[in-house]
Amino acid sequence: MTRYADIPKPIRSGIVIVDPERGAPQRVIVLQFNPDTLERSLAPQAAGETGETGGGGAGSGDRNEALRLKGPAEEQWKFTAEIDSTDQLELPAPNGIHPQLAALEMLVQPTTAQLREQARLAKKGSIEISPIEMPLTLFTWGVKRIMPVRLTELSVNESMFDVNLNPIRASLSIGMKVLSVTDLPAGHPGANLYLAHLAQKERLAAAAGVGSFGALGLSPGDIGASA
Repeated sequence: MTRYADIPKPIRSGIVIVDPERGAPQRVIVLQFNPDTLERSLAPQAAGETGETGGGGAGSGDRNEALRLKGPAEEQWKFTAEIDSTDQLELPAPNGIHPQLAALEMLVQPTTAQLREQARLAKKGSIEISPIEMPLTLFTWGVKRIMPVRLTELSVNESMFDVNLNPIRASLSIGMKVLSVTDLPAGHPGANLYLAHLAQKERLAAAAGVGSFGALGLSPGDIGASA
């Protein structure tokens, strides 16, 4: 007989906020439910091609650069996250799911202290005010996918409210860009985490089965003849 204690506890996906200077974790945001689907896109940064993402039209660059890459592919993730407290309505929740929503929204917002500091510098007549640096954001999807990201999209659809108009159910569309060594300075904790993420891909690729020429209806000589 299987006991509940014998059933593996599912691993949740989530977000870890990290101090960008020391690399120390500051906060963990666990997604209540794992998304049912993930949409991922990779745009190679080909040498000699034009375009913001490095994916310019074919033939737009030097033919000697056709097999060269300028850097890691630009990777984008999109998914829908659900937050629901309707099964906990008997418990005191004076703010509904406001705290969970606010924690995610603060990933794309500077703090009031940072804004006040910028206003203070501007009032003093500072010639140049640096953009506000946000904490390093990591997205985790199990131990094989831990990557530095920047949120590019956060769309919230609130669909149920309590008597005080606090949201108690919401669907969030989240878009993220994986930050690579192209985006971060050398030695940055995020750059090191990206290299670890890429190394994990290399290990998984090495574990893939090796195909055969016969499965393609070819022989090694056919490839040599066409090269």
